[in-house]
Amino acid sequence: MLLTTTSIIEGHQIDRYLGIVSSEVVLGANAIKDMMAGFRDFFGGRSNSYERAFQETREAALRELEDRARALGADAVVGVRLDFQTVGTGGMMMVGATGTAVKMK
Repeated sequence: MLLTTTSIIEGHQIDRYLGIVSSEVVLGANAIKDMMAGFRDFFGGRSNSYERAFQETREAALRELEDRARALGADAVVGVRLDFQTVGTGGMMMVGATGTAVKMK
């Protein structure tokens, strides 16, 4: 299934719009990651543990979006938008994915 941020898919024609699909995935960052990120902030550099956590969460949100679109009989999802947020004060991260499920000709 094709997921795209654009509203059209070059070389393909949308036959039907099946509706908006969305997914939300929340991942908790543990105390070790928080401590290591604190060291990175103090000494400088990138926080690989947080980067991996965000990447895993984003990929999970897109997989869930694709599954929900497939359940509607979609061939693709257009206009995909990702939203990243922290949830609460305990280091929870949320990635939301939204798009329009479509059937191609």
